[in-house]
Amino acid sequence: MLMFLSCCLLLLAGYGLYGAFVERVFGLSDRPTPAVAHPDGADYIPMKTRKALLIQFLNIAGLGPVFGAVLGAVYGPVCLIWIVLGSIFAGAVHDYLSGMLSLRHDGKSLVFLMETYFGHRFRYVALLLLTAMLLIVGTIFAKSPAQMVSGLTGTDFRLWLGVVFGYYFIATLLPIDRIIGRFYPLFALCLIVASVLLVGMLFMRPTELWLKFDLINHHPAGKPIFPLLFVTIACGAISGFHATQSPMMARCLTTEKAGRPVFYGAMITEGVIALIWATLGLTFYPDSDHLWQSLKTVEAGGTVAEMAKGLLGSWGGTLTIVSVVILAITTGDTCFRSARLALADFLHMPQDRLARRLSLTLGVLGGGLVLSAINIATIWQYFGWFNQTLATCTLWLVTIYLRRQGRFFWVSLVPAVFMTAVCATYVGYDSLFLGQPIDAARILGVVVAGVAGIWFGLSGQKARPKRAE
Repeated sequence: MLMFLSCCLLLLAGYGLYGAFVERVFGLSDRPTPAVAHPDGADYIPMKTRKALLIQFLNIAGLGPVFGAVLGAVYGPVCLIWIVLGSIFAGAVHDYLSGMLSLRHDGKSLVFLMETYFGHRFRYVALLLLTAMLLIVGTIFAKSPAQMVSGLTGTDFRLWLGVVFGYYFIATLLPIDRIIGRFYPLFALCLIVASVLLVGMLFMRPTELWLKFDLINHHPAGKPIFPLLFVTIACGAISGFHATQSPMMARCLTTEKAGRPVFYGAMITEGVIALIWATLGLTFYPDSDHLWQSLKTVEAGGTVAEMAKGLLGSWGGTLTIVSVVILAITTGDTCFRSARLALADFLHMPQDRLARRLSLTLGVLGGGLVLSAINIATIWQYFGWFNQTLATCTLWLVTIYLRRQGRFFWVSLVPAVFMTAVCATYVGYDSLFLGQPIDAARILGVVVAGVAGIWFGLSGQKARPKRAE
């Protein structure tokens, strides 16, 4: 398992070396953070760095580094390379710069940042798309655990859906330190410990492992690595969803120095978890064909439970189901909380008073309940592409910021161009969009990425942001 251990060491080195470099590029200051400058007892609440790190990790992780990594393992060991390089040079850069930019702008949401750096005309589009994304993800992560618990207990699905939404209402309404700040660090530690335990049991297996490093595409159906792998493994490498979550912790940090462990460090931690689950997918089954058959038969959730049961015994499967339920719920409630914060920023509505939080909480949860009553499976099929497109837009956003500040913007420009090529190629290839042959799709991706790079180079300096930085 030298490959796995080497990848873990590279991630840690990436945090220590490249993370420090990106921190210097951004440029820290000793200005008071929003939590220190004006705590409001609801969302702007000072937190210790360690607690903020664990909350940020759980908020951005959810099921992504588990399911996505297992699905990506079908392509073979090359998925480990993407997790390492993506986490260090794309995902952690994306998370750190967007989180710190939010902190510099009073902890404002991604909608506010997009309006500030892309222009006022983008305001309504950003609000609509990002709020819709958060409500859809939150609804999916309400229905999924309700269905799992219903199947496990033989009780009514609607009962458990009501329980989940009832919890979402409380978690979205209450101050962040009441539930999220108190329990989520423990849940994050449980996810880390469970993942480490599973990979430890894998090392102890007497069976021969098929993981031998190569760059060959092992996908049984012949699906192309580029761009599909880079959309399949999102949260374990780079995910636009993270930028919607970071403002919550940007409102809780007590110093800008905490940004690297909280934003960059949480992404690196998520990369380690993705490495663990990708390695499990690569080694638990005899080969990629067997993994593929399991995924087609019982889907990602069943495959994860199958591996846990095989490594930890009968209790492992039950523990995995419980873990999946917790991870889904802790992702869902922060989606609705992020939606509330985005609407509050849009409406310029302070959230220090309970009545104001209540009105927006009822609005976003009402939207979630409406979505839960209709079939959104078709919309969900587009989520992978939209998520990576959002990450691409955020990378361009922070690149514009760095250039305006006279900083070394190449740290975000390179991943922005690369992810532009990924998303454009996906549009060209996937049957949900143009459905063209892969060679034509790749040409489209290169052209679009090239045009975007040229546009950035020729656009020159623009008007400075509305707020002082």
